[in-house]
Amino acid sequence: MKTSGRFVAFVMCIVMTATVAGSQLPGLPGSTAEPAKIVHFRVSGPLLERPAGETLMLTLEQPLTLQELIARMKKARDDESVKAVVLTFRQPSMGFAQLQELRQAIMQIRAVDKDVYVHADMLSTGLYALACSASHVSIVPTGDVWLMGLYGEQPYLRGLLDKIGVVPDFIQMGDYKSAAEILTRTGPSEPADEMLTWLLDSLYGSLVSMIAESRGMTPEKVKEIIDTGPHTAEKALEVGLIDSVQHRQDFVGHLKERYGAATKIVRRYGEDKGPEIDFSNPLMAIWDLIAEVTKKAKKPTKPVVAVVYVDGPILVGSEDPSPFGASGQARSTTIRKALDKARKDSAVKAVVLRVDSPGGSALASEIIWDATQRVKEQKPLIASMGNVAASGGYYVSCGADAIYADETTITASIGVIGGKLVTTGMWNKLGVSWHARQRGKNADLLNTSRPFAEKDRKKITEYMENVYTVFRSHVTAGRGEKLSKPLDEMAGGRVYTGAQALELGLVDKIGTLDDAVKFAAAKANVSDYEIRVLPEPKKLMDVFMEMFAGDDDEEEDITLDGPSSCRVNLFAEKSPLVDTLLPLLRELDPMRTQALLTALTRLQLIHEEGVITMMPYDFVIR
Repeated sequence: MKTSGRFVAFVMCIVMTATVAGSQLPGLPGSTAEPAKIVHFRVSGPLLERPAGETLMLTLEQPLTLQELIARMKKARDDESVKAVVLTFRQPSMGFAQLQELRQAIMQIRAVDKDVYVHADMLSTGLYALACSASHVSIVPTGDVWLMGLYGEQPYLRGLLDKIGVVPDFIQMGDYKSAAEILTRTGPSEPADEMLTWLLDSLYGSLVSMIAESRGMTPEKVKEIIDTGPHTAEKALEVGLIDSVQHRQDFVGHLKERYGAATKIVRRYGEDKGPEIDFSNPLMAIWDLIAEVTKKAKKPTKPVVAVVYVDGPILVGSEDPSPFGASGQARSTTIRKALDKARKDSAVKAVVLRVDSPGGSALASEIIWDATQRVKEQKPLIASMGNVAASGGYYVSCGADAIYADETTITASIGVIGGKLVTTGMWNKLGVSWHARQRGKNADLLNTSRPFAEKDRKKITEYMENVYTVFRSHVTAGRGEKLSKPLDEMAGGRVYTGAQALELGLVDKIGTLDDAVKFAAAKANVSDYEIRVLPEPKKLMDVFMEMFAGDDDEEEDITLDGPSSCRVNLFAEKSPLVDTLLPLLRELDPMRTQALLTALTRLQLIHEEGVITMMPYDFVIR
């Protein structure tokens, strides 16, 4: 009966997929001639790190990954028929490190004497830092350049907890490990404020340097322009921030005039269009689609550099299959299996661990770190840091043969926090009372009815010190003599930018993921290679088969999900209030909403595990 049910579900999925795909797939290709081209890339919505695989969201514009966009830009750079590249924006969302990697891709196109144009209705500070690296920046009349510097803010939830009768009781390892302050205070402590100050100073310095280099100005001149912002398009042209003020039609007309009226503007250049299937015959189309979605991945014909992503909060367990895309979490079992596969595969000659994570579970971080060390015993392992690789994100990176970071990467935060929320006051306000019984001297250690007693606080502190000692020992073993000063002077929860971390020896090089891949290949003594993401992005049919049939991995998975397996996951439960408010909050203030969700993720982790390695800030940089 089970087999029959799965087969019916499988066929239904095929028919549904075929029907949707039939309305989405392009027709037959036209002429193979290669006329002169201007390639247009529109950067829209969030710029992802990890490839999401196929989803049911086929009618919506699929978000790009950073590496997909960069790969398409490189293809345009090397294509002799491409004469220029145009970038436009539609509410893009990216971090400073991603911005720097895109800047490098633009500069590489310009290095082969191809112009890169940016045309926009308006540009924010971050977008302008990207746009100014182009050959020509154009804004529509009455548009704006909102270049005003950097503004950072953090949420503090203590006032909210007081209102609902919840008392936070936390312990931190190191004065700068201030991750619990969002729950225990209404504003930053002196060490936390000092740390945010040096972070903003470094980020601002990088921003000014980028603009000064791209626009041929002195840093002092750039700061003067920033301090008089925002600027209308006309004023921005006057002070040298942009090159022209044009409506879109005039901008396109200028391109046609310069490159010739016959030049073709290509809007989906280098995009993977999927299988070409003739849906005029539905029956044959279904069989064609079955063949396409069930065929096995091709074996590599060249040596492989594998890229394994640690993207999002680090949590224990496996990522559940979903037809609606990736979860946005870095699950320890999923990543451990990917690293094990890379280690065992003889075609894989080197591994790059791409980290964009604020940290999370200490246990999950240890599991991933251990898997990296097993890889390192057999082949080169290089870490590449994205926007954030802090706390648990640094934990999993520190044992690599070499660590690459972008100048504006947020990293380090070597420290641990632990504690609990006392909810008795909240229940009292609701008129609910609790009567407890226990067996075992420490059975109530993490109970939420009262703050820690002195003996409890001592026991939790001892446990945290053990986790902190392990964390520091991994950093010492991985970085050794590369550190420019004693580790205790850099740890304690201190957070740095990539530029600052380089000076301290916490990272080895400033560079992009592409730089890290090239270094890994060179270290493995391979020059002609292919890049493969592990685990490979799933096809939609694979997702459905896993949902109906379970995980078919040949390796028996004996990793337990830990404390979270027997606790309520606040974010997995459907809530009409959350479903209603989240879209509204994301629309009104997306950056603050994301910071709040990250803070709540930390709250959930503390609730599940008691002790975590997560960066001390959920801040918004504008």
